[in-house]
Amino acid sequence: MSTGRKLRTLLFSTLYPSSVRPTHGIFVETRLRELLASGEVETRVVAPVPWFPSRDPRFGDRARMAATPHAETYNGIEVLHPRYLLAPKVGMTTAPLTLALGARASVAKLLADGYDFDVIDAHYYYPDGIAAALLARWFNKPLVITARGTDLNLIPQYALPRRMIRWAAGQAQGSIGVCGALMDVLRDMGVPPARLHVMRNGVDLQRFRPVPQHEARAALGLPADGRLVLSVGHLVERKGHHVAIDALKSLPADVSLCIVGEGEERQALEARIAAAGLGGRAKLIGAVPNARLYQWYSAADVLVLASSREGWANVLLESMACGTPVVATRIWGTPEVVQDDVAGRLVAEREGAAFARTIEALLLSGIDRPAVRRYAEGFSWEATTRAQLQLFQDIAAGRKRATRQPLTGATT
Repeated sequence: MSTGRKLRTLLFSTLYPSSVRPTHGIFVETRLRELLASGEVETRVVAPVPWFPSRDPRFGDRARMAATPHAETYNGIEVLHPRYLLAPKVGMTTAPLTLALGARASVAKLLADGYDFDVIDAHYYYPDGIAAALLARWFNKPLVITARGTDLNLIPQYALPRRMIRWAAGQAQGSIGVCGALMDVLRDMGVPPARLHVMRNGVDLQRFRPVPQHEARAALGLPADGRLVLSVGHLVERKGHHVAIDALKSLPADVSLCIVGEGEERQALEARIAAAGLGGRAKLIGAVPNARLYQWYSAADVLVLASSREGWANVLLESMACGTPVVATRIWGTPEVVQDDVAGRLVAEREGAAFARTIEALLLSGIDRPAVRRYAEGFSWEATTRAQLQLFQDIAAGRKRATRQPLTGATT
């Protein structure tokens, strides 16, 4: 790292928002934005996008991928979106290589244009971290990989990806987990503990702020009376929206459910609501911009997250920051988020009746919304930002010292 300039990072991940997919990977952008706010770092982003031939809207998210600009300044940050080939059926095993090859020219251009970065900041271990490890070798740059959830709590079940993950972890100067449970996976693979770091996600306490419940409900066109349970996330099976619907069947008639999100399970969830006769009490809201979610959290009495897998679920802290307690599955990093009954309750069984019992018990216990907010205030970004900055600086300084070391055993 050169004296007299800021630390330079290159963020590398397929999980990063763009002008056409503004909510995609927003949690990666949030951590980067907090790091940049320190004033000690500058960055460029390489966020590859799978190649797709058509922008026709009937192709949904794949069409939006095709429409992604190859380069843009997004929220004040320079972002490159090179394309890579994600082949059907074999994509899981070939993606690390095609991802690295697709991004290689973009990284080379950044260097050629004078952006000589100090460290690669990669997010999501597979395939992104593997591709980043290849790029780090090709360009002789230090590497840090952040694990976020499914990349380590599911993908290592497959033999070849597991071997690739172990290799990349050996190449990286550091690995970051958003919860301790994810770093336990790498520790069990034999990665030295000194290279493993837990840096939890924080919550934006300005964006996610409480507003009076009656005001939030009025703004959203929701009934002023009754109790509201909220479920937020992509409409996919692992998020457990179907469990929330099943729980509603066992809850009192004055309790309603709103599901915020969009995805492949929409029709199945609509059918489940209809089959249970819950059409008057359960509603699919669709996608909501991240900046407006605070209204939904504030309007609700309880947030439910019945996931089967999570690293560090941002929705839990977002809800708490708005004064709304949570009921969530006791999995992976979630017990690290919900450590106090004032903030919410955890459920061991991922099924409707168990969630219903826990939701009702929480509602009956009396909810102290200011206390829930105070709990969330303990999860600011400051500690994570300082820890991340220190790690990057140490790695960059170590690389600088190493390049100045004389060769041992040399003869004249």
